[in-house]
Amino acid sequence: MNQVTLLGTKGGPAIRPGTRMPTSILVEMDGMTILVDAGLGVSRGLCDASVALTDLDAILITHLHSDHYLELGPLLHTAWTAGLNKTIPIYGPRGLDHYWAGFLNAMSFDVELRLRDEGRPALEPLADIHVLKPGKMDLGPLKLTTIRNEHPPIADSYALRFDSASHSVVLSGDTAPIADMVDLAKGADLLVHEAMLSTGIDALCARVGNGDDRLRLHLERSHTPAAEAGRIATEAGVSRLALNHLVPCDDPNFTETHWQEETSRTWSGPLFIGTDGMKIPLT
Repeated sequence: MNQVTLLGTKGGPAIRPGTRMPTSILVEMDGMTILVDAGLGVSRGLCDASVALTDLDAILITHLHSDHYLELGPLLHTAWTAGLNKTIPIYGPRGLDHYWAGFLNAMSFDVELRLRDEGRPALEPLADIHVLKPGKMDLGPLKLTTIRNEHPPIADSYALRFDSASHSVVLSGDTAPIADMVDLAKGADLLVHEAMLSTGIDALCARVGNGDDRLRLHLERSHTPAAEAGRIATEAGVSRLALNHLVPCDDPNFTETHWQEETSRTWSGPLFIGTDGMKIPLT
């Protein structure tokens, strides 16, 4: 099975009744089951995608905004209670090990109790955390290429490309539009790019209610308008484009039609407007 599943497609950490869940993506290629990002809801999303939590071969975290790693600790703990007894390599920015140590400390009563009372293996070493850096590396049979994207004020924020013998997938991560993304995505079977409707920013900022003009500034300088995502896909010559990490995605005044109209200004190929649980086969 070679496919990408968009487990959580909402941009930002807040959820409300009826909204989608924050970011997480499942990549299944050449027998590898890889999770990219672990926003709130990822454990449920994996199960709904018929993937056992114990079957993950690797986890990658693109950057340390909460909507991309808030549920990493709970995911690993839940996998452990479900029978995980193998080490999972985890690649993420500097500081991810600090998060893991803090999670273990917060859960020490429960973990130590289960070690004594249930005979579980030690939880801490099941997460083999590595610092993610720009460059190329092997991930099982896959080739992983990592570049820095543009997501101020965070410096350690990354886009990823997975290549197998017959398929290629690029995940933009959270980013403003950058020229390097075109090079990274050249000829890919699928580009999953974050996207923003600029016309929806006013309504989003008003709905949040407890921020100020800095929220607008962050959105405008750190994310990619949908038409720019389409332009990048066109210039890279990708086969298909999926929009993900949608901002906004929970405003009834902005529908799938708005996303299609905006993106079609610069992209005429197959387009997927991300929804939670959407499976995109790599054909």
